[in-house]
Amino acid sequence: MELKKILYAEDEPDIQAVAKLALEMVGKFEVLICGNGIEALERVGDFGPQLILLDVMMPGMDGPTTLARLRADPRTAAIPVVFLTAKVQGAEVEQYKALGALDVIAKPFNPMMLSDQVRACWEAAHD
Repeated sequence: MELKKILYAEDEPDIQAVAKLALEMVGKFEVLICGNGIEALERVGDFGPQLILLDVMMPGMDGPTTLARLRADPRTAAIPVVFLTAKVQGAEVEQYKALGALDVIAKPFNPMMLSDQVRACWEAAHD
């Protein structure tokens, strides 16, 4: 199955803009940007993403809490989640994966490479 729809929860407007542009123009994905985890939870049902990208540090509800809420809801429990964070030490990556994340992409990311990184995460989950 080809990845087409991505929801990205990110609170920084500059990163939102770069990621949306990179994912839509380079990756040809349909992207919904949400400003935080609460908005992501409110909008995930209507949008129906195949993959969710979560910033780890967000005001209101952080990425790990958002992931826990997604996993607790039968309608969203199976949607793969990838964290984007500057904290990519081995122990932290393992901790995020233990929470149920598919993978972790380092920030700052290269806009020209982001779509390939996301697609690689997706393909690894569907091997």
